[in-house]
Amino acid sequence: MGPWLDSVTSWLTTNPQWLGLAVFIVACVECLAIAGIIVPGTVLLFAIAVLAGSGALSLGQTLLLGFLGGLLGDMLSYALGRRFHQNIRRLPLLRTHPEWMTGAENYFQRYGIVSLIVGRFIGPLRPMLPMVAGMCDMPLPRFILVSLLAGAGWSVAYLLPGWATGAAIRLPLPENFWPQAAIVAVSIAALLGLSIHANVRRQPKATLLIGTLSLALLVAVFFGYTHMAAFDQGISALVQEHRSSTMDMLAVLVTQIGNFRTQLLAAALVCALLFFNKQWRALIFFGGVTLFTAIANTATKHFFARMRPDVLLDPLTSYSMPSGHSSGSFAFFLALAILAGREKPQRMRITCVLIGCLLAMTVAMSRIYLGAHWPTDIMAGAFLAITVNAFALALTQRYMVLTPVPVKVWWMILPSCAALYGFFMLSHLSKELLRYAY
Repeated sequence: MGPWLDSVTSWLTTNPQWLGLAVFIVACVECLAIAGIIVPGTVLLFAIAVLAGSGALSLGQTLLLGFLGGLLGDMLSYALGRRFHQNIRRLPLLRTHPEWMTGAENYFQRYGIVSLIVGRFIGPLRPMLPMVAGMCDMPLPRFILVSLLAGAGWSVAYLLPGWATGAAIRLPLPENFWPQAAIVAVSIAALLGLSIHANVRRQPKATLLIGTLSLALLVAVFFGYTHMAAFDQGISALVQEHRSSTMDMLAVLVTQIGNFRTQLLAAALVCALLFFNKQWRALIFFGGVTLFTAIANTATKHFFARMRPDVLLDPLTSYSMPSGHSSGSFAFFLALAILAGREKPQRMRITCVLIGCLLAMTVAMSRIYLGAHWPTDIMAGAFLAITVNAFALALTQRYMVLTPVPVKVWWMILPSCAALYGFFMLSHLSKELLRYAY
């Protein structure tokens, strides 16, 4: 793998005009049935994204090409399954490795549409599930809709880290940026690793361990952010250099999800649906997490009274640390993810939480992009929400069993929240269009 990867990256370095096509092809192969398991596309995709971030491609171009390539891989896999159905098992590689098909089929039969979203982030399942969906004659419009949603999150999760690494290497960053960035990366990796390990091993005090580590990281950010100036300034400079009008509009739309009014209405909507469906324990957990996080965020924001970055043309008057968008989004999406993972297999629970973190991180990153917060602000907001979620879950596990929310209730919650977020995003978009028209 090493020499082959070096030769590919060396050739692309000397021929950067082919880099966009390489992102598209590798993303397609990574999501293509059978090929996605054989080819180490994740490593290659990261290496190519690093080259793209070094100045060859903008972030928007990189994400779009990765998204389109992955979408093509999904469609080809779906068409393959739809065309051959069960005869696909006769292929040599699938005869040799029947577990590839068996695992994907079981997952799809158990979780249906959700499996296509969750499985997109699970390596062995990602290239096989679209083919299984075709074999099971899943309606094409439904498959396309789900693939568009899953592919958008996947392209961000798999391409953004590599692109940001390449851009960071190229820029003249402040002194001590890399040591501070390494501390941040190790801290986040430790929290993520502990969470996954503790859940897989079913450790009885896993939730308390996660909450304790998250609280320690929160305290470290609160009292150490003044020593993280190089990290804050470096990330902010990196983001501001690559702004564009299209990305500005997308970031403004995404940030609408984290606005206080939007989050308040979304949380109230979820609580109302849980109340009318008599899901008392889920209501206590979700309502308690979102309410306590909001109160704690407001209190600590006024305690530290940190000023915002001097980037916005129309500066905000409120304080910066911690980010309300970040804490609110992480509290909301993580609480929903925890409820969705009740009494599910470990892999499903972990994936639900990771997807919740991805959605919340998208909102939080929009605040850095728009210059409304420092990176340590959104870290503090995220750690605050994770801490509250973890300790709230530990309390419910001790004093009341948090039972699963029925599927019929989820079919009320998820579309309602999506419609609410869509309403606020479209409302803002229509206002902007009218403003430009006049």
